[in-house]
Amino acid sequence: MKWVNPHPVEISSELLAVVGGSELVAQLLTQRGITDPVTASAFLDPDLYQPCPPGELPGMVESVELISAAIRDGERIGVWGDFDVDGQTSTTLLVSGLEQLGADRVFHIPVRGPESHGITIPYLETFLDQGVKLLLTCDTGITAHQAVDFAKERGVTVVITDHHDLPPELPAADAVINSKMVPAEHPLSSLPGVGVAYKLVEALYAEFKQSGNTAQFLDLAALGIVADVALLHGDARYLLQRGLDVLRTSERLGLQILFEIAEIHPTYLSEEDIGFSIAPRMNALGRLADANLMVEFLTTTREGRARVIANQLEGLNAQRKLLTSQVYQAALSQLERSPELLAHAALVLVGERWPAGVVGIVANKLVERYNKPAILLTKSGGQQARGSARSVPGCDISQAIAACDDLLDGYGGHPMAAGMSLAVEKVDRFRRRLSAEVEAQLGAVPPEVELAIDLSVSLEDIDFPLVEELERLAPFGPGNPPLILRAEDLKLVSHSKLGKMGEHRKLVVEDEKGAQQSVLWWGSASADLPQGEFELAFRTRISAFRGERQLQVELRDFNQLSEPDPDDFSSGIEVIDCRDLTDSEARLAEILAEEKHAAVWVEGGDKAQISGVGREQLNSAECLVIWTNPPSNSVLHEVVQQVEPNKIFLFAVDPQMDDPAEFLKRLAGMCRYAIARQDGELNLARLAAALAQTEGAVRLGISWLQARGHIAVVEEGITALIVSEDQSSERGFVDPETTLRNLGYLLSEASAFRR
Repeated sequence: MKWVNPHPVEISSELLAVVGGSELVAQLLTQRGITDPVTASAFLDPDLYQPCPPGELPGMVESVELISAAIRDGERIGVWGDFDVDGQTSTTLLVSGLEQLGADRVFHIPVRGPESHGITIPYLETFLDQGVKLLLTCDTGITAHQAVDFAKERGVTVVITDHHDLPPELPAADAVINSKMVPAEHPLSSLPGVGVAYKLVEALYAEFKQSGNTAQFLDLAALGIVADVALLHGDARYLLQRGLDVLRTSERLGLQILFEIAEIHPTYLSEEDIGFSIAPRMNALGRLADANLMVEFLTTTREGRARVIANQLEGLNAQRKLLTSQVYQAALSQLERSPELLAHAALVLVGERWPAGVVGIVANKLVERYNKPAILLTKSGGQQARGSARSVPGCDISQAIAACDDLLDGYGGHPMAAGMSLAVEKVDRFRRRLSAEVEAQLGAVPPEVELAIDLSVSLEDIDFPLVEELERLAPFGPGNPPLILRAEDLKLVSHSKLGKMGEHRKLVVEDEKGAQQSVLWWGSASADLPQGEFELAFRTRISAFRGERQLQVELRDFNQLSEPDPDDFSSGIEVIDCRDLTDSEARLAEILAEEKHAAVWVEGGDKAQISGVGREQLNSAECLVIWTNPPSNSVLHEVVQQVEPNKIFLFAVDPQMDDPAEFLKRLAGMCRYAIARQDGELNLARLAAALAQTEGAVRLGISWLQARGHIAVVEEGITALIVSEDQSSERGFVDPETTLRNLGYLLSEASAFRR
């Protein structure tokens, strides 16, 4: 990333006064363009913000009249929602609000697999057959022209509430409320679906003389706002601030149990807890199962029932993680096979039977990796492909997709995310047209990803008082990104793995004054560690573990200040070449007799004859013996960095593990052993060491074994997984021939490096 330092700012005395004299807070607000004292006060304190009346949303007055009449006449109201968290919370909010007003209501959230997004007429017909006289949508409907016409033909009143981009022509509903119908600078413009639903209920309660009772729904609003990544502007930020307070003392039994399972202390709950722990569990239900269950979960007063559903969410979330990992690896393999796809301004990939519920997540991971918009499409037997798009700042992907509408069967979404469906034979043309539209928006060379630095500090400055001042600007999100701090002249003291699967790292860094700081690096198990002297970009937060407040520092990026020579990893280390000796084992015995503090790195079959350890067991030592020829440059670098030797004896014996048939035979045996003796748990680093190969080769080997039905992957993480021998398990979408071919490439690379 390109780091962008803040410009010097002048702080007004008026602004300094309203922030309580904190120069730091005043400086940060000014850097973010908030200089007006009144605006700053309302930004920091929701008590000083004046929320907009619901009536400022076009269509609100008409909607309230229609819904109020239906309630008073005892007509059945049908609430139609969506299966993501925004849709789940919108549906729950409207259903609960209508129920408390005495309405006869039913609801339906589409099941993702058969129905997809929006309003599908066959399912709508079944829904209306329940006696629905007024159809009320939430978080959907703004492009549902055919569905609205169908409902109207049946004599049903239709009220649409939504927040997605407006089509050229609105559906012929009786009333439409959409936050996009007000100007972008309006305080209501960034409300997601749940925000629009909240405003509608607020107006209905005022109509029925129950103003003030809507605060009970603020927790739902907060969940939807964070999960939908809404711009934290105006009322959206206000509702989130208020909603977080309600969530911290939530009376919803389902949420209390979910906090417990996710190990979140509600007293200190933040928007990050929603985004990274709560929302993924809720979204898993809509992605992989039936989100209608969420309405019960968020409203039930039966603890047993709430726990049953919470455990379902946990299981589905684990399944979601596994499927996401599999689709991501399949997408990367497709790009390795067809690197010409990377030449387009937008990535458009198609996979056979990729689970529709996770393609959006994987598209987002590809955006982060390649810094270009990405669309993942899935097909299954038929001639239609459906998928999800994710974008980069500066590219309105919804607009770019709309420009290709003659190729599409359906589409809709936001500037940063969208969905679409099209015939499989049109994908190539769609890729070219879409890329041309993206290039027109971004230019031939996409802009470099920038990281805005808010503040430079030394390690000794990082303490609770500093972080408490920084968190006065929370909640953070789009429009108010997390504050990024910078520390210079650091070196890495130590590192260790964290997480159930070892997917994260904890670094200990030290500055020139000797001050040290622990730093968390999420999802970094396979990333290169900083070397030599470096500077660190990070964010801080106060978290809670078992009720105890803790200071947490999270790595965002780092820059090498003294870049090591990649061709001379052993600079300053004495290297003794033992590769051409006639009696290597005798020389090894001499070395071990001479060197009191020696570590012997041996992997593969040689471990049966040579006393030593694999890469995952090596510790710091003065002398390192490299007995086995390593499979890659990165493995070699990591081991040398881990041991930090003064002297290396290099034997580099070929482990004879680069033949695919032999590799897979041994890997299958190790999987069988793990299933019989270790409850199926496999550590990738240990497997790689036992096979003298890279972890990437091991992953592909396991994918092949699963695709051929030899094993089933039950749970998968970045550094470990669990397998079983359940032959009846779903073999997934991995093509064994393609996987075997890619494995052959990796093993050939290892062989070439050893040579």
